[in-house]
Amino acid sequence: NSSESHNCAKSILTSDRLQIVVTLSEFFNETWEAANCANCLKNNSEGLSNSTEEFLDLFNKSLTCFEHNLQGQAVDLSPNNYTEVCKNCNETYTKLNDLYNHLQRMNRQGGESAHSAHLCIDVEDAMNITRKLWSRTFNCSLPCSDTVPVIAVSSFILFLPIVFYLSSFLHSKQKKRILILPKRIQSNASLVNIQEKYS
Repeated sequence: NSSESHNCAKSILTSDRLQIVVTLSEFFNETWEAANCANCLKNNSEGLSNSTEEFLDLFNKSLTCFEHNLQGQAVDLSPNNYTEVCKNCNETYTKLNDLYNHLQRMNRQGGESAHSAHLCIDVEDAMNITRKLWSRTFNCSLPCSDTVPVIAVSSFILFLPIVFYLSSFLHSKQKKRILILPKRIQSNASLVNIQEKYS
């Protein structure tokens, strides 16, 4: 119905007691907003954004790699021995993880979708699934690239007090206390004796 009359909308949308059409419409709109679905789309919502398509492609490659490497191993494999998966899928998982971190940074700055700072729920759920498989199920881990800078900064901070006290000791002059003896010791003593006599 192309009519924009208020009575027409009222009769169609709110004619039943439950107002099922309005309720469902509000539910789907709230779900769309809460899931940040617009962040997976291009600005004009014509389709998935390029970054989302790239992420989903890498996500599928990661899952395929996990599955392929699990099939090549023995059936009686112990739960903690997934070395083949960790070794062979490390590169794919690292790319996926880096892309996800890049998408998060881009979205905070207003990326392709120009919406809120959260990624859409499909991307976040896909990354959560992959991280859970990688760390909990396969017990794999990525080497931390920040180890050397962290150790360097920590060592520098630990040595700061030593450097500070050493430099203050070397560059400050140690002042000795010199006692200056008063010149009239006897006169003061005699003045006190005189006062005691008169009191």
